[in-house]
Amino acid sequence: MTLHLVPIRFRDAAAFVAMWHRHNQPPIGCKFCIGVADEDGVLRGVAIVGRPVARMFDDGITLEVNRTATDGTPNANSMLYGAAWRATKALGYSRLVTYTQAAESGASLRAAGWRTVAQRAARAGWTTPSRPRSTNGSEYMPRTLWEAAS
Repeated sequence: MTLHLVPIRFRDAAAFVAMWHRHNQPPIGCKFCIGVADEDGVLRGVAIVGRPVARMFDDGITLEVNRTATDGTPNANSMLYGAAWRATKALGYSRLVTYTQAAESGASLRAAGWRTVAQRAARAGWTTPSRPRSTNGSEYMPRTLWEAAS
């Protein structure tokens, strides 16, 4: 199967994530989205890139791949991660990060040239007294922080 990158609106990318993502809902917003389609124009995957969720990374030069989702098409996710990094650099940003959960291998990230930066321990939740949050399903889940190779 031949894949190619396609532009995609946020609302369409969010709908694709809602349908195909294994454990997260679509993010609330983004800086940009990228789609990957097959030779017949059928959308096979999306990447949604936005501001970093971690406040310490929100420095004006860093973006985060907040979601990727595919229908299982081989190599679609790696293609999205590579394209997200190229687009991030083209927009003038100098760093792109993302996270995987402990049960995810990171094979698509490694194939796209990304590197592991840190292992993050599981958290009991994201709420604090000064910033109450509702649960989102990512509690008690160790994560790996990845960074696109320069």
